[in-house]
Amino acid sequence: MRNRRDCQIQYISVVIPVYNEIGCLAELIDRTIKSCEQTRRKYEIIFIDDGSHDGSTEALIEAANANPDRVVACILNRNYGQHSAIMAGFAQVRGDLVITLDADLQNPPEEIPNLLKAAEEGNDVVGTIRQNRQDTLFRRWASKVVNLVAQKATGVNMHDYGCMLRAYRRHIVDAMLQCPERSTFIPVLANSFARTTCEIPVRHCERAVGESKYSLIKLINLQFNLLTCMTTFPLRLLSYVGVFMALFGVLFGVLLFVLRFWYGAEWAANGVFTLFAPMFLFFGCMMVGMGLQGEYLARVYNDVRSRPRYFIEEVVGRRDEQ
Repeated sequence: MRNRRDCQIQYISVVIPVYNEIGCLAELIDRTIKSCEQTRRKYEIIFIDDGSHDGSTEALIEAANANPDRVVACILNRNYGQHSAIMAGFAQVRGDLVITLDADLQNPPEEIPNLLKAAEEGNDVVGTIRQNRQDTLFRRWASKVVNLVAQKATGVNMHDYGCMLRAYRRHIVDAMLQCPERSTFIPVLANSFARTTCEIPVRHCERAVGESKYSLIKLINLQFNLLTCMTTFPLRLLSYVGVFMALFGVLFGVLLFVLRFWYGAEWAANGVFTLFAPMFLFFGCMMVGMGLQGEYLARVYNDVRSRPRYFIEEVVGRRDEQ
């Protein structure tokens, strides 16, 4: 544990990815500024416009011009996804503590002082646990699956990896920026560098405007991303499955051989049952294995090309860069 003086934070950076959130953007900006003011620390709020097309871009630029150095608008040239947008924000931060926040106001900005307090207790990463979640049953179920996979993949027993309201010490953010891979799950990546972590309970509110940007397909893609970008366990699991299938095949073959002579050829449909029963099982497992290997090969291919995660079109609100 660091000594108390080393844990004091003087400068806070809040990173908020935005994608088509014009309906709640004015309230988000106002509440986030007020929450940062309550900390009595120097602060900056960095909004990353992730290719919005509903007027959010113009609203962010206007807010940045009205609040230079307090509000910064980082405009990406198109939509790259939430985690890439956050990495773009990380590249712009100047603070000792970096806090990430969703733009939909389901996680209230008023929790920022609580994250600051937990970080000043000596934690490198401060996670959060959403209390009384206001999501659908499907979203809560999907979140539990993601959390379980993340816990098994990282060995870090955090309970709510799906909540983007989190705090990171600056050295953790700098370490993440040195990781060149394109497929990134930020909460898991941060925990891989952290010495000390903690979780605090936070409120969770209903979405007042719009709807979630995570469809069923995007949630499935997120799950594959988590499985393949942080661990090789699925490949190791295939070996275990292969051994199990081999043993099962031997035992099943012996059983069919005995039953064939006990009940006669008619019982086994003259060999058809014996042939097709294990064949479908083996082919199904082979297809799953090939799919997982393909996921890893695709990610290796994307990383070898070394294309940028994002392209920043414009940064507004930095007075010393104008």
